[in-house]
Amino acid sequence: QVQLVESGGGLVQAGGSLRLSCAASGRTFSSYRMGWFRQAPGKEREFVAAISGSVGRTSYADSVKGRFTISRDNAKNTVYLQLNSLKPEDTAVYYCVADTNSWGSYAYWGQGTQVTVSS
Repeated sequence: QVQLVESGGGLVQAGGSLRLSCAASGRTFSSYRMGWFRQAPGKEREFVAAISGSVGRTSYADSVKGRFTISRDNAKNTVYLQLNSLKPEDTAVYYCVADTNSWGSYAYWGQGTQVTVSS
């Protein structure tokens, strides 16, 4: 069982930045595939970014590429999502996700953290 706790959400003006953090439990964090999803009001949950457990390979949704950066600190069992050049359409609840497998769906989800971008 992997527990995930997100932090760092908040209210920011368009063009601003935030950094989300996700602390994970487990002694083999470095092998976990980690990621972020988001869900805006009235919309379906969507993939944002992911980072592999082995070599730290990253992937991003086209809508955030060049603005968001995912990273991980295996010594702290933490994954980060740096959000830059924020737009009102980035407003959503952001969820940290994890899985012990290198592919497929994510088995573990955090409780979510709200990001609100004002215009």
